[in-house]
Amino acid sequence: MILCLDAGNTRLKWGLREGRSWRTQGVFALDEIGGIATLLPAVSEHILACNVAGDAVAQRIEDSVAPFGVPLEWFKSTAACCGVTNGYANPAQLGADRWAALVGARGLHAGNALVVMSGTATTIDVLGADGKFRGGLILPGLELMQKSLARNTAGLPEARGAYRDIPANTDDAIASGALQATLGAIERMQRLACRPVSADFCVLLSGGAADALAPHLDLPLRRVDNLVLEGLARVAAGC
Repeated sequence: MILCLDAGNTRLKWGLREGRSWRTQGVFALDEIGGIATLLPAVSEHILACNVAGDAVAQRIEDSVAPFGVPLEWFKSTAACCGVTNGYANPAQLGADRWAALVGARGLHAGNALVVMSGTATTIDVLGADGKFRGGLILPGLELMQKSLARNTAGLPEARGAYRDIPANTDDAIASGALQATLGAIERMQRLACRPVSADFCVLLSGGAADALAPHLDLPLRRVDNLVLEGLARVAAGC
């Protein structure tokens, strides 16, 4: 059994992988990382982890697993992995979570794709049918957009509104504006990088805001619960 870990900005997502299938998956808050220890008796091989939450979180993960003697490997961005080539001028600059998501997306879809991760930040990455990651966008996530308006303006609230095509109150206007901005970025990237929409094109959508985005995307769409874990599992299995 292999343990895959995805340490993001707000949560630690985990999955226990046996062969080609998940035995179970779950989430810890970052202040509950010690909970990893409860999973380790089931780990018979090693741990593959991705971390974008900083050195302190990485150290807490290492401290939590150290008493069990289970090998821990940190996943890093490279020039190529599992049939995906990295189009960044400096491949190591690409976030390890984006790289893992691209590897996961390639294992699920062989055609042209936009790989969209919608969490604290939203990333929109272009993955060709040839396996080439061409580049992509980073923008604030939906909640972060809304909170930034409340923090940096005198007259706007921290909105708890709902999406409306034409909002008629401030809370709905803020919630709808954040959603429309993100949808617009996805659709514009499709037009710039993937036009016309080919028969093999798909948006692979993952992350906490996927439920809010999916109903409004008028593009071929596949929802994936956790693309980062899917990518880590491919790497752990030797692709």
